[in-house]
Amino acid sequence: MLVKRNKVLYPSARGPREGQSVSDLVSDTELNEPKDFEHLADSDGLLSIVGFGSLLSIRSAKYTFPDLQNFRVARLDGFRRVFAHVAPVFLVRGIANLETREMSSLSVEPCRGESIVVTMFEIDISEVPAFIEREHEFRFLRVYPQSVGSTSLRPAVVCSRYSDEEYRQVRCKGSEEEFERRYGRFGIQRIWVDDVLPCRTYLRHCVLAAQNLSPEAYASFLDHTFLADRRTTIRQHLQADPQIMLELPPPELAERYGG
Repeated sequence: MLVKRNKVLYPSARGPREGQSVSDLVSDTELNEPKDFEHLADSDGLLSIVGFGSLLSIRSAKYTFPDLQNFRVARLDGFRRVFAHVAPVFLVRGIANLETREMSSLSVEPCRGESIVVTMFEIDISEVPAFIEREHEFRFLRVYPQSVGSTSLRPAVVCSRYSDEEYRQVRCKGSEEEFERRYGRFGIQRIWVDDVLPCRTYLRHCVLAAQNLSPEAYASFLDHTFLADRRTTIRQHLQADPQIMLELPPPELAERYGG
């Protein structure tokens, strides 16, 4: 049963305000430690999460958050999606292509004038440490998506682009051993790079998830998701290489990466 929540109107500071730089937005809204997330939870101890890639699929979301509540469609202003970082999980699962550099996962980043269709759902605040550990490479930002059909804004957490320097200092606490454990052992020295392409299996999964969610979500994913060059949209990328959508994931990953 879904938990009834208090409806609170929040300031509509979605994306950079007039005269506010992207760096100001990040410093205003960044969450680093579990305690930083606590003030975003409601009176029932539930925290809102934004899904923009694989989490556009409720099936995929429940792989990660089995006890999620109130899965719904929302819109996030002031951000765009970008395939511009290396994900070791694709190497572990054998779906990264080192030769073609098709090994990128997805993040969002602040971008004035952009707007994307996303999903939104609630998890228990007790799940935050595991969430941080699982999404370790990201910058966690407080944002204010608007659920479709609602006029109220509820604060939520989104996984945004980080930088390698900040990641090493903040997430890895300046420890080279920690970075080696997480990335170096895979031959990765930089996470956030501009010379990668989307992991083919993961991209297909995200496109199918968006397509299954709604026509608006599908169009948003195709036209407001970019390669690392920040110019080429996913629609253009798939037009240039339509075979991506015809390639099935490995049998052992068919359900997880099936949209």
